[in-house]
Amino acid sequence: MSQKTYIPKIKPDERRWVIFDAEDKALGRLATRVATVLRGKNKPEFTPHLDCGDGVVVINAGKVKLTGNKATDEFYHQHSGFIGGLKSTSMGDLRENNPEKLVTLAVKRMLPRNRLRAKILKHLRVYSGAEHQQQAQQPIPYDWEKDTV
Repeated sequence: MSQKTYIPKIKPDERRWVIFDAEDKALGRLATRVATVLRGKNKPEFTPHLDCGDGVVVINAGKVKLTGNKATDEFYHQHSGFIGGLKSTSMGDLRENNPEKLVTLAVKRMLPRNRLRAKILKHLRVYSGAEHQQQAQQPIPYDWEKDTV
């Protein structure tokens, strides 16, 4: 009996693209589903150390919903490294000014913190409006009721 571990062959042409409509969806719930599809955890051939996920397009990021008081109470911080170099931006301001960054940061922080995260994030495209540039990839719409692609 052979005791070899099966490692799936991941080919770039086998990667599907999935489109998520973020309109009136809670940011955290959207980000968890996007991270799951990006990582490939919804597939039977999921392997933790390989990039076996699908590409994701998120549209209407500017219409994402922030529940509770997150728009005013939650902040994203950046520090330049110099004294007094802390910049803080509330989630509400980020949603108004740069909604693509808001969704990208939410998804990024739900992925594993290793070298694979940067590789996985290259397959994420976020757009604030309903128009996107991935028509050539023929993205499949995500079914929110069945929670499947």
